[in-house]
This record gives sequence, structure tokens and C-alpha cells, in this order.
Amino acid sequence: MTKRFMTTGLSRRSVLAAALGGVAVPALATRPATAAVGPPESYVPVAVGAGGGPAGSDRVHVLKVGPDTAHIVLVLVPGMFGAANDFRLLARDLVAQLPGVQVWAFDRREENLADRTGFTTTDPAAYYLDGHYRSLDPATSGFAGHWGLARTLCDLRAVVLAAAGGGRRRVVLGGHSWGATTAMAYAAWDFDGSPGYDQLSALVLIDGGVRGAFAGNGEPVENSPEQVRERLAAIEGGAVFDLTLSAVGLGSRAESTQIWYQLAGWYAYREPDGPSVLQPRMPDALRPPVPVTNAALLGVLVDSGFGWPNDISVHSGHLAVGGDVRGWVDTGITPISRVATAYAGGPEPAVWEWYWPARLSVDLDVTDAYTDTDLTRSLGLRLSHSAGLDVPLFVFQTSYAQGTIESAARDVVANSRIPYAAYETDNGMNHLDPLFAAPERNTLTTSLPSFITGLH
Repeated sequence: MTKRFMTTGLSRRSVLAAALGGVAVPALATRPATAAVGPPESYVPVAVGAGGGPAGSDRVHVLKVGPDTAHIVLVLVPGMFGAANDFRLLARDLVAQLPGVQVWAFDRREENLADRTGFTTTDPAAYYLDGHYRSLDPATSGFAGHWGLARTLCDLRAVVLAAAGGGRRRVVLGGHSWGATTAMAYAAWDFDGSPGYDQLSALVLIDGGVRGAFAGNGEPVENSPEQVRERLAAIEGGAVFDLTLSAVGLGSRAESTQIWYQLAGWYAYREPDGPSVLQPRMPDALRPPVPVTNAALLGVLVDSGFGWPNDISVHSGHLAVGGDVRGWVDTGITPISRVATAYAGGPEPAVWEWYWPARLSVDLDVTDAYTDTDLTRSLGLRLSHSAGLDVPLFVFQTSYAQGTIESAARDVVANSRIPYAAYETDNGMNHLDPLFAAPERNTLTTSLPSFITGLH
């Protein structure tokens, strides 16, 4: 989902208090409407090779949206801390416009490690916040120290081959944020002498990529040999999971923030206008100072108006002004009901991945150079086919990286054999808006179908 969470200097408590001001307006209804009959959907396992993890972890899953008779499969890879449900709403919107296309959303093998059984109960807050769930101890999870990009691309290879169906279907590979980086790495990867792009008809980059794609967000890539050595030493010392999301302030475990977000979505989806179940249990710094509804609490956690960085926020709306319990007012491009639908999960698939391997972060940072070097080879990164890349490219950027998503992609095109590329920008979007925005206000939804239709 996010490439790398960027902390903010604002006091969260002060931002919450300031957000209570403004002109009084009524709270809009946020309860999701009864869903119309949509495209067929399934969540299925795909067999992959052994990876040394616990029982049941040697497989990946795919969320399939659309008809099995489709002649094109768009395989989408989520970004950092992202999971397959990132793409469910987007997939539905795309398939509605592209009847000959099926969308597959990829869940990495790390998703097998999460205990989501609490979301099948009537009181998931008690299950998770009272410590009844199964949490992984990094000290006994050394296997995750080896789950880097090579492992991920080997697993993704199995998915791409399954999507191709023995040559019966064309495969377009894409991703969001670091998922876009992953897709580019796959295209340049050497699979026993064959380049990854040989299996692909096109590539789709959603607010991510390589060659400095994220430079505009002001956070340098940590890929010098010295930095890599330090990071690998930390992993060898037991820091096998990336704890970046602990900066949100919802807990210090690898999975703490992700659990809070799914809980917020779960209650907002099921009882959006009811008093927030989670508000009394929130950390002081993040707890709204007035009573809010379940939908409003989710809004507080995801809307950019509350000071969240671009990479974990959307443009949704604001708290209602007035009332004993404040509701949520949708004024932005991403209705809070759509965020709730995605975040609530099924419980599987989910939006947030609990256990992101620190080694995968290292490898993706090093992949940014998108060339075969001594450093990439020392890490087992087989990026030897970037110059030969010869499939069409679609690039979509939001305000997140201040224009460097497109400029980096143009550099890739200039240094490869890509025959043509399409570029779209919507600076009115934050990093997560393309995933959840209302289809009629989502520039990605309105631009990507023409690119896919025009493939030849």
C-alpha cells in the first residue's frame, strides 16, 4: 500500500481538535447501499515452492474478479503493507467497463501468517485488543529474514503462469506503489534464462515504479552498499519484520496498526452510524475529543484533513459539526463507505498485510536502480533484462511523489525497448485514492480501460 510511511510533525491531538471547527452541516448517510449483482469473485490459493515458514505458509492467494472466460487477465500487486483487498473495488469498476478482462489481486505468502479469525466473531475488538489473537514473535520467525524479492517474484511467477492459462489468455502485470516496483522487477527478472516480460502483454504502474520514482516524496532510497550491510545485519540480528507502521501510534507490534485499521473498517461497514466501538480504547493522542460514529472514526484514521501523510490517506470528507455523536460528511472523491467496504475485509482477503519482511524492503530499495550491478547480484536480484523490456507501459501518478513517478517511467522507456507508453496524472488524489475513490471521480478508473482496450 504505502511505499514507506512518512511521519508528520503535526500534533495529532491538535489536528483532531482543529478539525472540529467549521460551519455546521448535517451528517450525510454513510451506510453502504445494497450492492447490485456484480462480477463473479473468488479467493483462491495458488501452490508455490517451500519457503521455510510455518505450516500453511507455502502458498499464495489470488482474489479473482470478473469472468473466467476473459481473454486478458490484469494481475495487480499491492504495495508495502498492502494486500489483495486493496484492489477489490477498483477491480469491480474496471471489469464493469471491460467485459473481456478479469482482474487478479495477488496476496504474498506473508498473508498466511495473520490470524484473522477474530473477524468471524461478533466482537473482534475484544479478540484483538484484549490479546486473544495469535501474534508472531520475531525471535522465532527467522524464516521471514529470507523472504525477500527473489521469494516474492518466484511466487508471482506461479500466479502469472496460472493467469496465462497455457497461452490461452494475455497477461498484463501491474501494481500500486512498491507493488509497481515489484511488477517492474518481475519484467526485468531472469527466470532461468527467460526474461519476465516474455510472459507479459503490458505493464501498469499505479503511483510507483523504479529509477527514482519516489524521489519526489523527499525520502531518499536506502540502497548504498553501507546502508544495505547495516540493514542486513539488523535482519540477521532478529529484526525480520518491518516496523514502519508503528509510527502511526496505534501500537508497537508489526501488526498493531493493521489490526486497528481493519477493526475500524469492520465496525464502520456494519454499523456506520452507531457510536464508535473503538473510540474509548484508542491511544490518547489519536482519540477524537468528542463522541463520534464508527464511520467517523474511520474517517479520522484515513482522511488527509487529520494530518496523515499522503501515502496513507485519502480525500474523503470531514466530521459533522454538532450533534451528541458526530457523524461523517462525504465531500471528497473517496466516500468513507467505500473505504469501510475495503478495510472491513471478508475477513479474507484484507487490505493490510500484517507481517512485511524487512528483507523485502531492502531488496525493493536496491531494485530502484533497475540494473544489474555487483550489489544486486550479491543479494540474488536477477535484474538483467531491463534494457530489453519491450511491452507497452501505462503510468498513473497522484500528488504523492510530486511528478517523479512519470519522469522516472520516462527514463525507463528511454533506456529500454518499450514500444509506447501512456501517462496519466491526477494531482487532486492522494496515494490511496486511486484504490478506493468513487468510480465516476477516479481518474485511474476512467483512463486505464482505454489503454487495456488498445493493446495490440
